[in-house]
Amino acid sequence: MMTAFTWTQQDHRAVDTARVLAADAVEKVGNGHPGTAISLAPLAYLLYQKVMNVDPAEPRWLGRDRFVLSAGHASILQYNQLFLAGFGLELSDIEALRTWGSKTPGHPEFGHTAGIEATTGPLGAGVANAVGFAMSARHSRELYDPTAAPGTSVFDHYVYAIAGDGCMQEGVSGEASSLAATQELGNLILFYDDNRISIEGDTKIAFSEDVEARYAAYGWHVQHVDFTNGFTTYEEKVAELYDAVEAAKAVTDRPSFIKVTTVIGWPLPNKAGDHSVHGAKLGGAEISALKQELGFADAPFAIDDDIVAYTRANAAERAQAAHAAWDPRFEAWRAANPERAALLDRVLGKQAPADLIGQLPVFEPGSMATRAASGKVLGALATAVPELWGGSADLAGSNNTTMAGVPSFLPADRSSETFAGAPGGRTLHFGIREHAMGNIMNAISMDGLSRVYGGTFLVFSDYMRTTPRLAALSHVPTTFVWTHDSIGVGEDGPTHQPVEHVMSLRLMPGLDVVRPGDANEVTQAWVRILNDWDRPAALILSRQNMTTYDRSPGSGFASAEGVARGGYILKEASAAPQVVLVGTGSEVEIAVAAAAKLEAEGVPARVVSLPCVEWFQAETEDYRDEVLPAGLPKVVVEAGVTVGWKDLLGANTEAVGVDQYGASAAGPTIFEKYGVTTDAVVATAKAALA
Repeated sequence: MMTAFTWTQQDHRAVDTARVLAADAVEKVGNGHPGTAISLAPLAYLLYQKVMNVDPAEPRWLGRDRFVLSAGHASILQYNQLFLAGFGLELSDIEALRTWGSKTPGHPEFGHTAGIEATTGPLGAGVANAVGFAMSARHSRELYDPTAAPGTSVFDHYVYAIAGDGCMQEGVSGEASSLAATQELGNLILFYDDNRISIEGDTKIAFSEDVEARYAAYGWHVQHVDFTNGFTTYEEKVAELYDAVEAAKAVTDRPSFIKVTTVIGWPLPNKAGDHSVHGAKLGGAEISALKQELGFADAPFAIDDDIVAYTRANAAERAQAAHAAWDPRFEAWRAANPERAALLDRVLGKQAPADLIGQLPVFEPGSMATRAASGKVLGALATAVPELWGGSADLAGSNNTTMAGVPSFLPADRSSETFAGAPGGRTLHFGIREHAMGNIMNAISMDGLSRVYGGTFLVFSDYMRTTPRLAALSHVPTTFVWTHDSIGVGEDGPTHQPVEHVMSLRLMPGLDVVRPGDANEVTQAWVRILNDWDRPAALILSRQNMTTYDRSPGSGFASAEGVARGGYILKEASAAPQVVLVGTGSEVEIAVAAAAKLEAEGVPARVVSLPCVEWFQAETEDYRDEVLPAGLPKVVVEAGVTVGWKDLLGANTEAVGVDQYGASAAGPTIFEKYGVTTDAVVATAKAALA
């Protein structure tokens, strides 16, 4: 039911307070983005003080609505509302905008500032994040409260996002928005600030499309609130905005798009509408003129304490009312669903199932691609880890990312002959939208109510390059499953054969790059990944078959449990080793074969499997020295660029790899032609010993 809307003089004053704080904060630091924060202050205030269910005293309250500022450069827009609502920011934090150690960095950062739901920097990413939060809300309801009708569960909530012209121009927003319509995400409300300004000035020089029509074509519910009255007069229509939000809430089978036509920087007396206010300080004269027009003292950060008291009291009162309605329902749910409540507690406590390894397959000796092994592990994880869901960017059959017997996360009317959809489905279909997939997964991870993975070919990680980086700096456990890991892809040729990708991904701080060496290493890798809750992982898997080693006692091969340590002695030398051969992924078997040849020639050679450099480097120095003694020469074999291995493993390290693009031929042929062979490893080892 639509509640009565009120807008008092105090509300008006609070909006103006946010405007002058934005101007002063950017002016003090000397850089930033004040224009959008000034002209969109009414919308942001409306959301935080009149619309959203949030609790400043409990920012991660389960019953809250989620908000994403996709136009993250305008971070002061959100910081001001967090300050006014009492989320823990004080005036000193606003004054410290964009400075060392502050709670108000240049772009919103998840986990850094209370009330920030997502790290938003690259434009458009926040739109995709918002889609991910909306998908997470639906999935969480079905996971924890499946008998509740849509809209009636304690897990139901809305997702709000604000995007600008830059977000609309970035392709990722289109990818995600298209998928949101397919998913019929009626809990998603996206505001588009149509101010027609970007860094280079008027957007007409590069952007002429009708964005409103685009979203209508996607299948969104579309509304328009025009502050400019057709560019005749200016009127901040907060009541009309509120009505638009209520109308959007009433549409439950489509996401909602609300275009808000504004003039950037309004009501600046001289610079409103000028592109200079987008990304630069305003200057003292303009700020003085603004404050005079709004009735504020001409001094930095001179605001009315009683307005802050008013907004914080209002936010607290609204939170209390929201809790009063939600808390009893949540307790009733807990009492009626003890097993699901225990699952929720485990997930919120960031704990994997205690008996996870015992529920996963052990692979017999033989031959199997690691992508195939991962698919079998996922089949077991479907039961063992009910909070896990995932899929791929239209490559399910190639990535082996479909959990057997699990329906798809789709509205039932979207079912196909191959995939049956259900609201509680766990197989995700991202379509050919790698960039959106990564941002959607990151939002699901930031929401913290489930674990998610998504797959594509490793070479196409280029399409989603920003997303593992954002996951790493946000400290969230998104799992990127990237298959077809090397020139072993074969006939598809160099466009599909990753060469530089694995090593370049290792350059990302906080990303665990995991390249298992056989099927049982895949099992162990999944266990380690699912036990890590503050780091993303890139699970890199082979297309081609690889040896699955006999690890039984007396076989000479160690247990795959060493995977959890990142690197371990897979096969010890027959005597004190003279050289250590290090293999990753599908090249472990080359290292094993090379060691056998060296042993036959009287050169004791140790074989080390190094599935994850990051995990290995986190081990103690004693353990690392035990596995890779500093005094012994090392030869690494990996079907990728050789740069970087000396930095990772020491100066006495040589590498056998591929420092050029691939070719179209059978995988084994390319390995031979490019010299990633047993003989090459043997020759390199002998040279290192000479």
